[in-house]
Amino acid sequence: MNATKLCLGLALVTVGLPRLSVATELEPVTIKACDDYVASADSRMQARVNGQRSFLWIDEAPGRSSQLQRGETLVAPVLGHGSQSVPNGLIHHWIGAVFIPHARLGTLLAVIHDYDRYKDFYKPAVADSKVLACTDSDQRFSMVWQRRVLFVNAAIEGQYQAREHFVDQRRGYNIATTTQVREIEEYGQSGQHLLTPGQGSGFIWRLHSIARYEERDGGVYLELEAMALTRGVPVSLRWLVNPVVNHLSINSLTATLHQTRDAVDSLAETPERLSSCAGGGRPAGNATVAGVN
Repeated sequence: MNATKLCLGLALVTVGLPRLSVATELEPVTIKACDDYVASADSRMQARVNGQRSFLWIDEAPGRSSQLQRGETLVAPVLGHGSQSVPNGLIHHWIGAVFIPHARLGTLLAVIHDYDRYKDFYKPAVADSKVLACTDSDQRFSMVWQRRVLFVNAAIEGQYQAREHFVDQRRGYNIATTTQVREIEEYGQSGQHLLTPGQGSGFIWRLHSIARYEERDGGVYLELEAMALTRGVPVSLRWLVNPVVNHLSINSLTATLHQTRDAVDSLAETPERLSSCAGGGRPAGNATVAGVN
């Protein structure tokens, strides 16, 4: 599931200003703050699985599912204004949801696991994508993302680990996190080269996403939480940056959900096509079932 398009776009806004364009370096205190935040988000996901909260975010408020069934797409900040300052960094956290009528969960999973085709599903932001390894419940893949925002043109190469969890035959979720993020300097030019992880302009340092899905009401509900760690923004500039980030976040997450829905619809018309990581289907064999060791 591609949450990186949203994160790369909003991160570029924070470095698209002259005072923020200098190189920076990821520090241990920033990593620790991000790890703590991600652990908290994953704990809240477990509360959904255990029945302490609604499994889907849309069920936490009346009318949300009806809006989605009418074809609307919902996007909202998980944090107060979509971001939170941490030592020498900024955490962004947004959530979005869409309903895919007449779809089946297996078709959605086939799209989610087709990492080789992310470059087709999510173009032009995803320039390249490929599977690195697959098992029934664990997938590793890489992506190259590129985007131009304001006066900044940037590209990032990221490697991911994703794990599939099933609550039952109709509900499941996927947690994906970056294992390595490297900025590509002079992207598209003869001098193109990868920087050391944690160094560069701080477009993106870490990414973490949680995708939840449930088949019901004649289709599939899809929710996507996208979290990113980027360099910080001085207090004196937040009045300028925050509105742009919020606007971009809403548009990017909406586009990602729509592109996923389009890919599901396309696959439904050609069911013989297999995903590049076909092991992550419905609960079977060694697939992880939530709550079972």
